[in-house]
Formats: sequence, structure tokens, C-alpha cells
Amino acid sequence: QVQLVESGGGLVQAGGSLRLSCAASKTIFGINAMGWYRQAPGKQREYVASITSGGNTNYADSVTGRFTISRDNAKNTVYLQMNSLKPEDTAVYFCYCVANHPYWGQGTQVTVSS
Repeated sequence: QVQLVESGGGLVQAGGSLRLSCAASKTIFGINAMGWYRQAPGKQREYVASITSGGNTNYADSVTGRFTISRDNAKNTVYLQMNSLKPEDTAVYFCYCVANHPYWGQGTQVTVSS
């Protein structure tokens, strides 16, 4: 059973924007933090951003000022608004949430062309 469903990835030119969404199954109770990691080809997965149930946010230095994370607790959904995209943002983006244990999405591809 798929617990986290991501959407919104795609191909965009440098300087463009994309909005990622990740909906967590209603069967996951007590979600605290939700967020995003990404993995570029040949590189390790890296942290992008996170948000607590209370709305506190944190960002990697590489995306601060360009990306904005938000969530709708009623919908168990987290969003990642990505602006001023750069080719180095190209990666598979994975969402996660933390409840009784971490849950991971299957990933969505974001490709930024120069």
C-alpha cells in the first residue's frame, strides 16, 4: 500500500518554478514532521526542507530564499514551492513524514534545463 503520493515534478527551464505536493495516507496517524529530500544522479540523498505540525520550517542552505515548504494538516499534505530553479536542483525529490516511524514517498523527478 502506497503511504505517500508525490506529484508535481517535471521539466522546467532555469529560472522557472515548480510546485511539488505529497499526500500522506489517512491511515498514518500522529504525523509530526513532514519534508523533502532529494537525490541527484551519482550523489547521496540530501536534505531539502522540513516543517513541523506546528508550522516551524527549516531549509538547506542551498535552497533558502528560493524554496518554500508548507503543509495542510487537515489533508495530511506537504507542499514544496520551488522558484528560481537552477540546473543543480535537478534530482529525484522524495517526501517523507514522521509518525510512529518515518515514511517515504517513491520520488518525483525534477529536471531543470540550462
